Amino acid sequence: MHWALLPLKRYADFAGRSRRMEYWSFALLNLVVITVLIAPVFFAMVSALAVADPNMPGGDEAVAEAMMASFGIGTTIASLLFSLYFLAVLIPSIAVVVRRLHDRDMSGWWYPGFLVASFIPFIGFLASIAFLVLMFLPGTPGPNRFGPDPKGGVDPETFT
Repeated sequence: MHWALLPLKRYADFAGRSRRMEYWSFALLNLVVITVLIAPVFFAMVSALAVADPNMPGGDEAVAEAMMASFGIGTTIASLLFSLYFLAVLIPSIAVVVRRLHDRDMSGWWYPGFLVASFIPFIGFLASIAFLVLMFLPGTPGPNRFGPDPKGGVDPETFT
């Protein structure tokens, strides 16, 4: 749990390096929280579709009214919580990606490049795969231009 919460402790820290463990633990934490927050919305949509009967008297307006009634206040609260969580982790998510790129000895400016490329058809698919591969690759061993090795590897200068 330490690794999953570390990006929140380093909220807007774009300097330094982050290990794969920190990035992927934070990604897993986000996946679990978002799944828990989005589940009520999904189940409300499914139940709203189950309630909607196209043969209801009153036509489409009655179907829409029945769907909205079953959607309820719980879905609104879940959507609000999801939005608040998204806003709360937006900056730490960007920061941990930038630090992860630093661990690969790459500038953090590669991240906006990947984001822009992801909107281009076909190239976006390739850019997304390349980005995913970069997040899986190990960082450069030893210190690099962005700081010391986050794994705490042995510094070669120690033995000279």
